[in-house]
Amino acid sequence: MRNLFIVLILITALTSCVQNDKTKTVSEEEITTEKINEYGNTLQVFTSAHNSEFKLTPTGTIEFSDYKQPLETEASILIDPTKKFQTFVGIGASLTDASAETFYKLTKENQAKFLEAYYSKDKGIGYSLSRTSIHSCDFGSESFTYIEEGDVELKTFNINRDKEFRLPFIKSAIAAAGGTLKMYVSPWSPPAFMKTNNNMLQGGKLKPEFAASWAKYYAKFIKAYEKEGVPIWGLTIQNEPMATQRWESCIYTAEEERDFLKNYLGPTLENEGLGDKKIIVWDHNRDLIFQRASTILNDPEASKYVWGVGFHWYEDWKDGEPMFNNVAKVYEAFPDKNLVFTEGCTEGYDLSRIINEDPKLAERYGRSMINDFNNGTVAWTDWNILLDETGGPNHVNNLCFAPVHGDTNTGELTFTNSYYYIGHFSKFIRPGAKRISSASSSNKLITTAFVNEDNTVVIVAMNQSSEALSYTVTVGSKTATVEMPAHAIQTLLLK
Repeated sequence: MRNLFIVLILITALTSCVQNDKTKTVSEEEITTEKINEYGNTLQVFTSAHNSEFKLTPTGTIEFSDYKQPLETEASILIDPTKKFQTFVGIGASLTDASAETFYKLTKENQAKFLEAYYSKDKGIGYSLSRTSIHSCDFGSESFTYIEEGDVELKTFNINRDKEFRLPFIKSAIAAAGGTLKMYVSPWSPPAFMKTNNNMLQGGKLKPEFAASWAKYYAKFIKAYEKEGVPIWGLTIQNEPMATQRWESCIYTAEEERDFLKNYLGPTLENEGLGDKKIIVWDHNRDLIFQRASTILNDPEASKYVWGVGFHWYEDWKDGEPMFNNVAKVYEAFPDKNLVFTEGCTEGYDLSRIINEDPKLAERYGRSMINDFNNGTVAWTDWNILLDETGGPNHVNNLCFAPVHGDTNTGELTFTNSYYYIGHFSKFIRPGAKRISSASSSNKLITTAFVNEDNTVVIVAMNQSSEALSYTVTVGSKTATVEMPAHAIQTLLLK
C-alpha cells in the first residue's frame, strides 16, 4: 500500500506539472493574440530617405482600418507577432585604434555630440554592443603587440599603449551608453615570432609550439582590460582566418581552429576563471560559414566551448551577391548556437559618394541587417564606428567608409545616411526583443520585425527602388497604408 501511495503521489505531481506547462503555453498564446487586438489603431512612422530632409525623422502616424486582402499588384507586409524566433542581443560597432585616434582630434563639443549620437537611447541610436582588437589591426597608425618579441612566457605583457587613446575612448562609450556596453574582442594576428612567416602581416599560421602561449595571451588581455574597468563579454578566435591580408592576418583551416579551441583556448579560459566569456568561431564571410560551423560544432569537445558563429559581408566580391542563405543554413543546423554579424564596411573610401548620397552605401547596411536578422542573427556589429576625412587612419592604406567621419583638420563631424539606416534598427529594437514573422509581397520592399519586452512591435521596411512606394501593413485584423519615398527606410512602431 505504501508503494502504491508513493506511485499515486508521483503520478499526481507529474500530471500537475504537465497541466501547469500546458496552461502556461496556452496562456502565453492567448496573451499574445489578445495583445494584437489590444494594440492602438495607429502606426508611428520614422523615415530616412536619400537626397531629402528625412533623417530618422518622425513622419507622422498612420491609422489602421479593417483588414484588407492584399492584391498581387500591391506591395504589402504581413506581420504575425504570435510566431517568435531568436532573442535579440544588440547592435553596435568596433571601437578601433583608428576610431579612438580620430575621436580625440574632434572638438570637445563634437566628441560629446558623437557619443550622444551613437549611445543615447533617447537622443541617439542606442548602441548596446561593441568590438575591439587584441593588439593591432590595420585600422590604426601602427602595428604592435603587448609583449616584447620572443617573450613566450608573456612576462613583458602590458596594455600601456592602449591607455593613450583606445581605453579612454572605450570608457567614454560605456559611460555614454549608461554604464553597460557588451564588448567582445578579436585578434588579427599573433606576435610575429609565433607565426610560420615570422610576420604579423601577410597571413602565415600559428606555430604549434606556441599554441599554449597564444591562448594565454587572450586571457591576459581580457584580465588586463577588466582591471581597467572594461568588462569583456566575449571573444572571437581569429578575425578572417581564411584571408591572407597585407595587414595583420593569420590562417586557420576549420580543423585547425577547432583543435586550437578545444585543446588550448577553451581549457585555458576555463582554467583562468574566464569560462563565462562567449566564444565566437569563424568571424569571416558568409560563403564558407556553414563548412566552418559544421566542422567545429559537430565535434562535441569543441562545440561545448562555442556560444556563437560570427560572419562578415565581404563575400560579394565574387559576383556582387551576398550569400544570406548560408546564414540560414547554420541557423537551421545548429539552433542552439548564436549567429553574430561581426564586421562589415564599404571599402575604397571616396568622399564624392558621401556628398552625392550614393544609396548603395546605406542600403548595403539595410539589406544586410534585414536579411541577417530574418535568417536568425542575434547581434549585428558594424566595423569602425568613426574614421577620419581620408577613411583612416590605416597603417597599410586600406581606406574605407564609416557611418560617421570626423575631419581631423576642423574637428567637425559628418553623419552619413548609413548612420541613420543603422539607427532604424538599433534605436527601436532593444536587447531582449524577439524576432517575429514578417513577409513582403514585393522585391522592392524588404522587411523584418521584432517585438520588444514591453510588447512594442517594431517593423523595419526598406524601399530599395528608385520610385516612391505605397504599401500596406497588416497586423492581425488591421491594415494600414503607408507611403515611402524612393531609396528610403522606415521604422513603424505599434504600441
